[in-house]
Amino acid sequence: MMRLHAIIIGEKAREPLYYVESVYAAEGKGLEGDRYFYGKGTFNKPQLDQSVREVSILPYESLAECNRRLDSDLDFSDLRRNLVIRDFNAEQIGDRVFRIGSAKFRIVRSCPPCRYLSRLLDRDIMKGLKYIGGYRAIIVKSGMIQCGDEIIMEE
Repeated sequence: MMRLHAIIIGEKAREPLYYVESVYAAEGKGLEGDRYFYGKGTFNKPQLDQSVREVSILPYESLAECNRRLDSDLDFSDLRRNLVIRDFNAEQIGDRVFRIGSAKFRIVRSCPPCRYLSRLLDRDIMKGLKYIGGYRAIIVKSGMIQCGDEIIMEE
């Protein structure tokens, strides 16, 4: 069963992110309190598609694999993804709507690692997260989410 392990946000680009126990997910905006919710993320640029910036998802298992590949001890917050989901199954989700708490989401694309994150962490994150960097999702219905919430597939 897929379950929300952690929620990670930060108010400004390039600043450390922090864990919260719960957060309001706002349709068309993102997670309240996060840099992309306020339009202050590193990739909030007019030439970039902002419809894919609402939420980023990282499978829980990706951190251990990234640390193994890089012989490092990075934390989930270092990887700068918003939601960490245990037992995440992208094939099961596909492009279907899923619920976390009272909010609903839909994956819109993968979230491959970028050079920005490599520079920020001074590690080869391109290698560490290759093919396991997570996903980007949009919020299709606003609501509260909380650590421990089960991921429920909509019919």
